Amino acid sequence: MFMEDYSRPKLIRITTVPVSLKTLLKGQLRFMHENAFEVVGVSSPGIELQEAAQNEGVRVVPVEMTRTISPLKDLKSVWKLFFFFRREKPQIVHTHTPKAGIAGMLAARLAGVPHRLHTVAGLPLLEAKGIKRVLLNVVEKATYACATRVYPNSYGLFNIIIQNRYTRAEKLKVIGNGSSNGIDTTRFCAAHFSEAYCQQLRHSLQIQPDDFVFIFVGRMVGDKGINELVGAFSKMTGQGKSGSGDPHIPGGESVTLKSGVKLLLIGNFERDLDPLLPDTEREINTNPDIIFAGYQSDVRPFFAISDCLVFPSYREGFPNVVMQAGAMELPAIVSNINGCNEIVEEGKNGMIVEPKDQEALQSAMKYVLEHRVDYDKLKQHARDMITSRYEQSVIWAALLEEYRNLLVQNTGS
Repeated sequence: MFMEDYSRPKLIRITTVPVSLKTLLKGQLRFMHENAFEVVGVSSPGIELQEAAQNEGVRVVPVEMTRTISPLKDLKSVWKLFFFFRREKPQIVHTHTPKAGIAGMLAARLAGVPHRLHTVAGLPLLEAKGIKRVLLNVVEKATYACATRVYPNSYGLFNIIIQNRYTRAEKLKVIGNGSSNGIDTTRFCAAHFSEAYCQQLRHSLQIQPDDFVFIFVGRMVGDKGINELVGAFSKMTGQGKSGSGDPHIPGGESVTLKSGVKLLLIGNFERDLDPLLPDTEREINTNPDIIFAGYQSDVRPFFAISDCLVFPSYREGFPNVVMQAGAMELPAIVSNINGCNEIVEEGKNGMIVEPKDQEALQSAMKYVLEHRVDYDKLKQHARDMITSRYEQSVIWAALLEEYRNLLVQNTGS
């Protein structure tokens, strides 16, 4: 049981779903709690919320929030949060994810919370069309209007927000070099996994010692570029075998290699929100060179047995996966979107291709297979590019300083 501490300023951190509180902000709530704040975590109910409380050593409060557009449920969430804030009287409310953002910022403003902060870690609305896009634009502007400070977690997002006129530049700030939580490079380190362990894991997944392994980690959905990734891999390898490929597609010929090539997929399918194409899911299930390992609570062993991350997402904020892979000494092939194109520098720690371009993705994957000297150079720089810019302790310290400065200024709108 957690007791309230009235001697310290109260900080409430909110996400839409509890898995975000548990994983995306892992360690950060405990750090803030141990550095002069009383921290309370708020998210939708679920076992992950209680796990977050145990892991972070903070009090948590369940408030139902949905990821879909649901006006009545959303108003109910705002109502509950409003009364919760009136009772708790926090100095700072800090929200993450779109739905928690609008509900938390609106409720905090109505409740008179002095410092209302929102982190933008991606803009799903960028892929929306028609009336849905119009509605989401209105919601985004309303979220920023209710906030006193907005933290895009990449410079690319900063520019997108300005270009779309969601708020004025004076309200925006990127913490550190970007990222919502940084990367714990002592934990994400290939040295933790012995050669014997890696060989055993590869064997269990039917990966041969000489196979080159491309890995993807994330949700198995369309806007992560999975349709293009599976298509590129299948054409490049002739569906797992050396062959002729498709002569009508530039760069579509398959690669003849002395060793094999595997595609390792880590993550869950989300068939309700953004399902894959039926042909893509069928290929995942039938291609012997595509290994679907499902969701993994610890992705480090899978990075340790892989050779290159492929992350062809359509949109991101500041993807943890790309930082994690880099810290594990993997070069990355990423799409040319905000966040990804800040973590990866073309030709230094990876390659950058245009989003939704299957042919370009296929060419990049083929390049790292055929140009091993260049691949080795990318791999050599991968970890240093992360440790020098995105170490977790640096991000946490920068955010803590931001909180303290806000309290000293004692301003709000």
